Amino acid sequence: MYVADEGRYERMRYSRCGRWGLKLPAISLGFWHNFGGDRPLETSRAIVRRAFDLGITHFDLANNYGPPYGSAEETFGRLLRTDLAPYRDELIVSTKAGYDMWPGPYGDGGTRKYMLASLDQSLARMGLDYVDVFYSHRRDHDTPLDETMGALDTAVRQGKALYAGISSYGPESTNEAARILRDLGTPLLIHQPVYSMLNRWLEDGLLEAIEEEGLGCIVFSPLAQGQLTDRYLKGIPEDSRASRNTSLSPSDLTQERLATIRALNDIATRRGRSLAETALAWALRDPRVTSAVIGASSVDQLEANVAALDRLDFEPEELAQIDRVLAESS
Repeated sequence: MYVADEGRYERMRYSRCGRWGLKLPAISLGFWHNFGGDRPLETSRAIVRRAFDLGITHFDLANNYGPPYGSAEETFGRLLRTDLAPYRDELIVSTKAGYDMWPGPYGDGGTRKYMLASLDQSLARMGLDYVDVFYSHRRDHDTPLDETMGALDTAVRQGKALYAGISSYGPESTNEAARILRDLGTPLLIHQPVYSMLNRWLEDGLLEAIEEEGLGCIVFSPLAQGQLTDRYLKGIPEDSRASRNTSLSPSDLTQERLATIRALNDIATRRGRSLAETALAWALRDPRVTSAVIGASSVDQLEANVAALDRLDFEPEELAQIDRVLAESS
C-alpha cells in the first residue's frame, strides 16, 4: 500500500492563483502524453507517486488526453482508487473540454451541451464527484462566449467543479470571459496558455490581461515539447517524440532551431544547470506565473525537471543573453 512521503511539502514552492486563495505547486504534472492506454500502468503509477512525494499536488488532465481519448483520465482514476484516495483533499485535479472528443456536431467546441456532457464523462472516467478546476480548453468562435462561460458557471453551481478556468484564450477573449463569469457570480480563477522560450506569445498582451483580471497563470509546454532539453542537441533521436511525428514534427527542428537550442544549452551550462532546468526556471521567472505544467515519461525525468526549483533566480546578464539568442532566431 502506498504511503506518501511525510516531507512532501518541504521542498515544493506554492503560489496563489492571482488574487484568489487557491495555491498551486510551482511544478504541476500534466497527463497530455505518457499516461494513455498505450503506456504501462505501473510506469504511470511510479511517476504519479513520486510526483506527490515531491509535493506536486496538481494533476492536469483533459477529456481527450491519451491515446486513446479518455484513457489518461481512466489511468488517473485507477491510480486515485488504488493509491491517492486517502489524499484526495490534498489534491488539485483539473480537466478540460474544448477539442475533438466524440463524433458528430456535439463532440467538439464550446457549446453548453458538449461542455457539460464532457464533464460528466470525465468525472465517470476518474471516479470523482467533482474536479477542482474545469477549463474551457479553447475559444470556440462558432459558439457565443456567453454560452461557453455559462456552462462553466453551471458546472460550478452543480458542484461538479470548484473553480472555472480557460486555456489558450487571447487577451480580449480573456477579459470578456472574466467579465461574463463575474456577472454570473462564478469568478474566473485561472488561465492556461502555452509558454516557453520558443513561444513567447503570452508576453504579447495576454499576461497583462491575466494580471488585470487577477487570474492565476499556469503555463503548459514550458519545455516546448521536449525541444528545450538535451534530447535534440545532436539532432533527432530515433525514439524521440519528433521522430514519431506526433505533437512535435521533424520539420519543427530546423538547423536554425537546433542552433538556437544549442546556444541556450550553452547558457544553461554556464549557470551550472541543465537546459530543461533553465527553461523551466525561465518560464517561472515572472511572479505572475503561478505554475508550469510538465510531462514525464519516467521518474528520472520527473525528478530532473523538479530540480529546476533548486535555482530559480537569474542574473540580469543571463536573461539578456537568452533574449539575444532568441532575438537572433526570430
